Amino acid sequence: MWNIPFVPPTASQEAVGISWLYWVITALSVFFGGIVLFGAIFLAVKYRAGNQNVDRSNATDSDLRLELSWTLIPLILAIAIFGWAAKLYGDIYAPREGGYYEVFVVGKQWMWHCQHPNGVRENNELTLPAGQLIKATIISQDVIHAFSIPAFRVKRDAVPGRYNAMYFTPTVPGEYHLFCTEYCGTKHSEMIGKVRVLPPDEFEKWLQSGGAGAAAAPMSLEEQGKQLFTKLACNTCHMNPNSAVKAPDLNGLYGHEVKLADGRTVKADDAYIRESILNPGAKIVAGYQNQMPPYQGQIKEEEIIALIAYIKSLAQAGGGN
Repeated sequence: MWNIPFVPPTASQEAVGISWLYWVITALSVFFGGIVLFGAIFLAVKYRAGNQNVDRSNATDSDLRLELSWTLIPLILAIAIFGWAAKLYGDIYAPREGGYYEVFVVGKQWMWHCQHPNGVRENNELTLPAGQLIKATIISQDVIHAFSIPAFRVKRDAVPGRYNAMYFTPTVPGEYHLFCTEYCGTKHSEMIGKVRVLPPDEFEKWLQSGGAGAAAAPMSLEEQGKQLFTKLACNTCHMNPNSAVKAPDLNGLYGHEVKLADGRTVKADDAYIRESILNPGAKIVAGYQNQMPPYQGQIKEEEIIALIAYIKSLAQAGGGN
């Protein structure tokens, strides 16, 4: 009868700290709220009009010690809470290099499409290994969505045209709710799914088998990207030194600085490559002309992710980062 889940389960490393922060803030709010409420009631009753049993002759207008106490103590607590919260925020959203398992999430009306590096795809489901740091790279195909896993205490906006990332470590095997927490249209309430956390050995078996219950892909993201790269004839310019159209060499490009025709320098990261595919005229590489056709509206976000994975592999093959 009383088995009511007032809070989601705590199923990630980050959720532990966030839950502690939540309860500490709640306890402090109750404590100081209680002092104000019951103090006001006590004084209102004690010094009510008509009560002749209290001494009002030594009333004071101010007390420096009291004023400093109710100013400095909450200030110190607020600064400590801010520092704690900033540390937890950084643990989830601060960029980091390596040591994680990356999944790609595309939000679209009204579903979540998830891709694993080996090519396994899932719709409205996401299978993850327990005890492994996860990087979720999130983007929207249409409107703003919000990718939320309450049991992990994480949420990240899925914004059209921009990659957002968050990091978390699932710790408890099981199934957990997945929601969109940004109103995204008439079927927003139906944009739900589940996250399935498996022990590491079971996850590896699931991944190698193509994902039980998922749409299995026979090729990795790199292989899919290479196939699409050839299908779109990108190789005729970027991989052919004898091509009549002069195009930048993509070998070793990813992760390096690129000098632009206008004198600026940018880093060849996921966002730069995505923009260069969809709108190549936005940032023209120094020494080249704007000859590449734009692919805006011609390829899907899932295909862009595969192309980026392939270009990343070219950087590794070319001795890049």
